[in-house]
Amino acid sequence: MQIYVLIACDRLEDKQEKKLKQNLPHIILALQTYAESLPQANVVVINDTDSDDCEDWQLGIEQSVKKSKQLQVPVNMFNDLAKKFSIDMEVGSIKGKSREAVSYFGNEEGRGDSFMIAQYLDL
Repeated sequence: MQIYVLIACDRLEDKQEKKLKQNLPHIILALQTYAESLPQANVVVINDTDSDDCEDWQLGIEQSVKKSKQLQVPVNMFNDLAKKFSIDMEVGSIKGKSREAVSYFGNEEGRGDSFMIAQYLDL
């Protein structure tokens, strides 16, 4: 199954948007490091941040998972990013070219639980 985890870049308050823009290089580096550390998972970094408006950004990862246990690593990594950078995430499945959100977690939404997300994804 292909899953994605995107950082919530829309509907941010001015202060949150400013902080996200300031931390963008660090977040991208963390995503790239994560992707490089798991070549077997075919992790793809999503970095569509060319717009000046955060509302239009797509920032996160896509990766393959076969078992619910494989969600622990990405969910924990994004939980760490949420704590460090005060951000929220959207996680879901990819079918064809469309994304279907199943859960939200992070700074405002609360810590992500890989077991519950696996249930939502029917893994």
